[in-house]
Amino acid sequence: MSLVQLSPRVQELQRRLTEFVENECIPAEAEYQKALGTGEQRWKTVPPVMDRLKTRARELGLWNLFLTREYKEGAGLTNYEYAVLCEIMGRSPAIAPEACNCSAPDTGNMEVFAKYGTAAQKDKWLVPLMEGKIRSAFAMTEPAVASSDATNICTRIEARRGGYAVNGRKWWISGAGHPKCGVFLVMGKTDLSASKYGQQSIVVVPADAPGVTVVRPLTVFGYDDAPHGHCEVVFENVWVPKENLILGEGRGFEVIQGRLGPGRIHHCMRSLGMGERGLELMVERVQSRTTFGRKIVEHGVVLDYIAKSRMELESARMLVLRAADMIDKVGAKNAKKEIAMAKVVVPTIVLGILDRAIQMHGAGGVGQDTPLADFWAGMRTLRIADGPDEVHTRQIAQLEIAEQNARLAAKRSKSGLAAPAKL
Repeated sequence: MSLVQLSPRVQELQRRLTEFVENECIPAEAEYQKALGTGEQRWKTVPPVMDRLKTRARELGLWNLFLTREYKEGAGLTNYEYAVLCEIMGRSPAIAPEACNCSAPDTGNMEVFAKYGTAAQKDKWLVPLMEGKIRSAFAMTEPAVASSDATNICTRIEARRGGYAVNGRKWWISGAGHPKCGVFLVMGKTDLSASKYGQQSIVVVPADAPGVTVVRPLTVFGYDDAPHGHCEVVFENVWVPKENLILGEGRGFEVIQGRLGPGRIHHCMRSLGMGERGLELMVERVQSRTTFGRKIVEHGVVLDYIAKSRMELESARMLVLRAADMIDKVGAKNAKKEIAMAKVVVPTIVLGILDRAIQMHGAGGVGQDTPLADFWAGMRTLRIADGPDEVHTRQIAQLEIAEQNARLAAKRSKSGLAAPAKL
């Protein structure tokens, strides 16, 4: 659903993508999981069905849709247009985004290279990423510090031998386990004497560089999310040339804010698709089962669940579309409040919908025969990933207060009233 009339091109992409996801991606989910196998094999295997779906997505013109029209390498869409399409991919989150080369963390990393990378960095890393030949990871979070405040990051990036030596331990590094992971973007401190937000930098580290060790995969409520996974990674005296610095020393915060803004809204877009699929499974289930002499759907509380889920989902979608539209009109930096509101509200709403769907499936809802438990685990994690709810709500409140104070000051100035005395 869209609030504005989509162009004929986007409508055609919407039609093709819907058919691709419903008729090819969702039916391939079981085959994909089976092909992964068990144990260590899960980290060495790329199921053949994924390559088949990637080829099909290219044929359908559904490749690299995420990179918006401001980039010459992109598909020419607006963030608003991509929001409508990204939601469809979210209906099969483990398959469709990767099949279309639109999955995290690659999308954010490709945007970093497209926005901040040098010509040489683009040739070496952006091109193979956009061609789907390699995958990538973004290494920021650390086990030793509260990484929701990125100024706490301890990894050191120190000038050495005409380049930089990287030393640090990271964890929850999504994509690090993938057999095709070819590159890390690593955040660390280059100058401890600089200002609070000027100490951090981002460097490009090849995944096969000496000193890079993937220690272990971490599980999310028991799910390993193989083959890309979320891993603990150690960087020990990893040397990279100075040409691997992104944008410049001390500009790490500038880079991550440019990366995380669109990335957060992409997560919200996909979440809507998961919510829609969860609601569909709920409605199908309650009409097919009988309890106490009548269909489950005939019990009043169930109708309330369905209605509440639909109302909440529509409300969440409006927040996402509003944020995407603001990014298009004023840029991610000036749409911080809208992005933050979507990032807080959408996962919470979709989590509630999935919880109701699980409840209506009974014991089957927490098992592997439906995607609901997996969806729930991912959605609960999203309330922490890319900044926890509490950080975003704090920012929302601060921005709201600043906006209201500015309006009040303007009103007083226009009327000639003095500001009230401070107590």
